[in-house]
Amino acid sequence: MRGARPYLLILALAALVRLPQLAGRPMHADEAILADKLGTLLEKGLWQYDPGDYHGPVLAYASVISCLAAGVRDYGGMTEAVLRMVPALAGLLLVFFPMVFAGVLGRRQALAACTLTALSPAMVYYSRFYIPEMVLVLLSAAAIATGYFYACRARLGLALLFGALLGLMFATKETAVIAGAAMLLAAAFVAKRKIPAWRHIAAAAAAAACVAAVLLGPQEALGSIAVYFRRALMEGRHVHPWYYYLRTLAPADGLVLAAGLAGLCFALRRAEQPLVRFLGLYTVILAGVYSLVPYKTPWCSLGFLHGLILLGGLAFDRLAGLVPRASRLPGAALAAICALYLGYAAFLTSHPYASDPRNGYAYAHTTRDVYFIRDRLEAFAAQHPDGRNVPVQIFGTQNLWPLPWYLRSFPRVEWWRGVREDATPAPVIIAVPDMEPALIHWLYTARPPGERHLYADLFARKVELRPGLELRGYARQDLWRPTAPPDR
Repeated sequence: MRGARPYLLILALAALVRLPQLAGRPMHADEAILADKLGTLLEKGLWQYDPGDYHGPVLAYASVISCLAAGVRDYGGMTEAVLRMVPALAGLLLVFFPMVFAGVLGRRQALAACTLTALSPAMVYYSRFYIPEMVLVLLSAAAIATGYFYACRARLGLALLFGALLGLMFATKETAVIAGAAMLLAAAFVAKRKIPAWRHIAAAAAAAACVAAVLLGPQEALGSIAVYFRRALMEGRHVHPWYYYLRTLAPADGLVLAAGLAGLCFALRRAEQPLVRFLGLYTVILAGVYSLVPYKTPWCSLGFLHGLILLGGLAFDRLAGLVPRASRLPGAALAAICALYLGYAAFLTSHPYASDPRNGYAYAHTTRDVYFIRDRLEAFAAQHPDGRNVPVQIFGTQNLWPLPWYLRSFPRVEWWRGVREDATPAPVIIAVPDMEPALIHWLYTARPPGERHLYADLFARKVELRPGLELRGYARQDLWRPTAPPDR
């Protein structure tokens, strides 16, 4: 039990920076879209896989368990905390992963890697983010562990488990193809002439195909690969230079990157044991492919960042071994300072700067103005005879998520991509600025005399859903009496 105390302390630290105030950050557009699909699954038992715009159902199926445990049965009852508990638990389980190899790599290296996993600002931030990435990294870690155990003792059951984990990874997110290929290539380089039995290879491939086909559908599973590669290589959105991940990770996770790169120098030496060399090659391949692919979002870096974290544990172990016994106390103090620094950086990125554009992890993130938009509509509804049943019209051709999430208590919201002059204006209207000339013409010129109403400014200040995406609000003047100053 005494030997487990350091790991339990690290787990407690990981929980401390991951679990509090899960609802404190505004919902990202991607989170809200996935929540909407989960709502359909909860209410109707339906999940339609669309490789063009969404990912596989593993996150949703895990979220059903979270929702049922919290007593949530429909879309309206969901909360940010219930949804984000799934990636948070995945992040906590990932902290345990280095312990699997403690007997191989050594206890000191495992403890260092556990600590880096627990306190890495990126790992903490995206453990509080309702997207598939953290689940994918956890499944990748499980696949690596299974592959290692198979390499130690080739058994058909382990081959089947490895294949099933690859299938689950792919059914979580299509980028699993890159992680799976990196694993196999790294293993091939390290193993050299040690080729698994063909029946084991066939069994693993069959298990992966079956799991993916059952969860996604046979045709969809094959088609999603083509969709992903077309998006990754040819799509114009989210295109960044090759050094984007380094530039994004360095401000908060610079210490983790430095430790990982130092560990990589040790890992690629021929004298190192096969597992360490495998982790080094796997990380290099994964980071290289993601850096070369033009399509980049910051959460895609988590896979190779996890590899760097494991190698960072190796660096700390090797450097600690070089410190004389007489200097161990200053070395321990320095390690504690590094841990405090990472914990503080994780707190800043995940709490006060969680949705701040200066935070590189808050990519195209919803601003806190979304709360103001919701509250102003609530204030208008409180003055309207129909309450929340008041008609609301929203005009815009852009992606306006997560606005539907925050307005899900308003049952009569209409979403318009353009102004139709034969339509009847709602008492409250929200629109992007580009729509304003057409709205003015519709409200004050196209409407017949006697059916025209004056509209007042609902927000009374500039409001942005995301940085650069302004929204404007209009309320019928005869129905709207502002009662509170429009504070932020």
